[in-house]
Amino acid sequence: MSFNNYGNSFQRTTPIVLNLIIINVLVFLVQMMFDGSNPVSVLDQKITKEIALFPYQTEYFKPYQLVTHMFAHGGFLHLLFNMFVLWTFGTMLERVWGPKRFFIFYFSCGLAAAVAHLLLEFSPAVGASGAIMGLFAAFAYLFPNTELILFPIPVPVKAKYAVAIMAAIDLFGGVYPAGSNIAHFAHLGGLAMGFILVLIWNKTNKRNFY
Repeated sequence: MSFNNYGNSFQRTTPIVLNLIIINVLVFLVQMMFDGSNPVSVLDQKITKEIALFPYQTEYFKPYQLVTHMFAHGGFLHLLFNMFVLWTFGTMLERVWGPKRFFIFYFSCGLAAAVAHLLLEFSPAVGASGAIMGLFAAFAYLFPNTELILFPIPVPVKAKYAVAIMAAIDLFGGVYPAGSNIAHFAHLGGLAMGFILVLIWNKTNKRNFY
């Protein structure tokens, strides 16, 4: 997805977003260096096996994975999409909230996504997608009428409708997984936490935008 911004350009990337992108890219490079690009399974990967989020019922689960899984990715396109959305929405939200509140928000959404995944799904998970969905929820709340290009929809969609579409897709995909390796409930957990936090914060600081 991307902004339909009609010529407006992004300003310099904000510090927390920039550092998150750098860390994610560095972790991915380490994954590629030690795990390769075509592993048979997560258990065959030296690095990813340690930092992915495993079901808590298994011997492979470690509490620190609630955090580390947010920095591991399952492939270049997975990383590219998440970092693009982090840069797109995260930069604007960090400018609205400041670095400290943005940092708290991002990791709260990521942790909520991890808990939702542990409770409702039973497979290893990697990626920042849960935290990213939280950012998307907050952006849609604060900038509801901003138009986005939501691939593969060929026309601009307002953020408030785009987030509803994505939530519906994840709900359907979670209930009817059909062999998908997407952590739909993790997405929904991050999305829900994003809405909850932005609603609470907005009660004391009424800031809605276009």
